[in-house]
Amino acid sequence: MTQDLILANARLVLPGETLTGSLVLRDGRIADIAGGAAVPTGAVDCDGDYVAPGMVELHTDNLERHISPRPRVSWPHQAAMMAHDAELAGTGITTVFDAMRVGLVTSDGVDQTRYARELASEMLDLRARKALKISHFLHLRAEICSDSLLEEMAEFGPEDRIGIVSLMDHTPGQRQFRDLTKLKSYVMGKRGLNEAEFTEHVATLKELRARHGDRHEAGAVAEARRFGAVLASHDDTTEEQVAASQAHGARIAEFPTTMEAAKACRDRGLSVIMGAPNLVRGGSHSGNVAAHELAREGLLDILSSDYVPAALLLAAVQLGDLWGDMAHGIATVSRAPARAAGLEDRGELAIGQRADLIRFRRLEGVPGLRGVWSAGHRVA
Repeated sequence: MTQDLILANARLVLPGETLTGSLVLRDGRIADIAGGAAVPTGAVDCDGDYVAPGMVELHTDNLERHISPRPRVSWPHQAAMMAHDAELAGTGITTVFDAMRVGLVTSDGVDQTRYARELASEMLDLRARKALKISHFLHLRAEICSDSLLEEMAEFGPEDRIGIVSLMDHTPGQRQFRDLTKLKSYVMGKRGLNEAEFTEHVATLKELRARHGDRHEAGAVAEARRFGAVLASHDDTTEEQVAASQAHGARIAEFPTTMEAAKACRDRGLSVIMGAPNLVRGGSHSGNVAAHELAREGLLDILSSDYVPAALLLAAVQLGDLWGDMAHGIATVSRAPARAAGLEDRGELAIGQRADLIRFRRLEGVPGLRGVWSAGHRVA
């Protein structure tokens, strides 16, 4: 018989409220919830710590950081995947949509290698062998300005657990990098380009957008439908871009760059994702709209750790403080992303939900994790 795990005397972050109570976990699910500070025999006394749903991450570049820890440095994929998995578990993320780029700029004179199909297969194999701590899905970042987008997407199918396809249009001078000086600083710093090489890079991307953009965009939308994946826009800046995203069938808007775009997303029913690092740092590193500004206007639905996994819980707690509602803040990293991605079995503390949980306490305002459970198994 499976032994129950009881987490008692906890501040439970429930849908819409936070109260003192206990949870019973059984067979990987939440079996019961009760109020009160009592600690039954054999239960874990949480000593007033918060117990909240495990976090759901929709867009993180963390796996790519592990497989390429330095420019032009490759790391063994399975080792990178397992390190990435353990890192996310250690930050309280229990479900992740691993972002993988599809679409290379082979005409840019840079040595690039296709990696998404191979990496996805290795991830699915590790999952089948129960070698991973948390739940993994795929997120294909469809690079519109590329040479190989549709060829790479054709290598995937509905069996590949592709949960999200995002349309990534990085044409210089618009969206995230309307300010070319920001693009210049980012690209030259990351890739070590000189002035002439940067100028050539900009020209190449603009030429690729002119040559392939419309076909790639339409093809990526069609492929998302074939996979059964949720479609996401990326870096929408204007009302017109949001309208186009909605017409494609997008349900999620990743990192709108202006207040105008965020308001248009709300009007058209797209869930708005903003970066947790943006919130923690107090602004965008690209000079775009600040996450806290959208939060104050009620235009922020979901947080993503983006490039700092540990930022997700910290930012959710900061939102709870900003809104005066911890349950609302935690929902931006649990229930809201789960439902936006079509997952109904996780993301909230409710009877019958997956027992994906985190336990934390606040240390001078900073949340300190004290336990993480995935499907009822402690993973950190």
